[in-house]
Amino acid sequence: MNSVLAVTTSPTSAGLAHLTEHTTKYVEAGLQGAPNTARAYAGDWRRFTEWCTAHAQVALPASVDTLAGFVTHLAEAGKKVSTIQRSCAAISKAHALRDLASPTDDKKFKVLMDGISRLKGVRQKQAPAFSLASFKRTLKHLDATTPAGLRDKVILLLGFTGAFRRSELSALDMDDLSFSEDGLTINLKRSKTNQLGGAEEKAIFYSPDPALCPIRTLQAWLRLLERTSGPILVSFRKGGRLTDRRLTDVHLNKIVQRHLGPKFTAHSLRASFVTVAKLNGADDSEVMNQTKHKTSEMIRRYTRLDNVRQHNAAQKLGL
Repeated sequence: MNSVLAVTTSPTSAGLAHLTEHTTKYVEAGLQGAPNTARAYAGDWRRFTEWCTAHAQVALPASVDTLAGFVTHLAEAGKKVSTIQRSCAAISKAHALRDLASPTDDKKFKVLMDGISRLKGVRQKQAPAFSLASFKRTLKHLDATTPAGLRDKVILLLGFTGAFRRSELSALDMDDLSFSEDGLTINLKRSKTNQLGGAEEKAIFYSPDPALCPIRTLQAWLRLLERTSGPILVSFRKGGRLTDRRLTDVHLNKIVQRHLGPKFTAHSLRASFVTVAKLNGADDSEVMNQTKHKTSEMIRRYTRLDNVRQHNAAQKLGL
């Protein structure tokens, strides 16, 4: 952080010198990004430095040749294009944090990445969506008379009806909830697309079927917690005793797979919201109002209309 934080001894800057430490803190926070992203980057950076050590290369600052060797190694090892791209982003971030030029910006390196993308393909494996009928069957067979069953039902219903990312579900606190006769409003303190904590809300509505109602199910769970603050989704000790430990996104994923099956993930709840809503006639703006996507392009990407016979204009040719 040399150029950004340089402080001279001029009369004007002398009065600001004591702010340098605080300024550094904010600049680094801006460069590091979201906590989940920072953790992923940390793992990618560790793998890169280990590779550099094994091949007698300098990791920081890394040369273009060093980075080219590393990504070629990843490509030949069968890594997905998205994984290689994330590793490059982590390496670029590590250089930016130290105010160093990144080899990822080199034109020749970009040509190499284009070649890797062409040969390996860039289609990402997406979390599958489930049908509404199968989801209802799962919910009605889930034993919500036990504390663990009730908690898991809350996870499934909130995750689906609120189109939550699993990190958003994990972060939910009691004071994020606002109940009314019309339904429930949930305040999102932060999200993947709202890193700065601007005002952002999701609306949850009552279902005419109590067995499928996200609000009534959540209220039953809150009564069981017997407190008015802290995390909503928590773990259990052995013997079924409640704790105040927040469930991680990893635990949320395992719970979803336990009930929906191993091919699904917690992200399937969000993907299925988009698919079901679109099949039921919702327009992109309505979907985006809940998912908080910024563009219709992302809605089209998230819509899992996997069956070629669904939502197909060939049915409307009139032949």
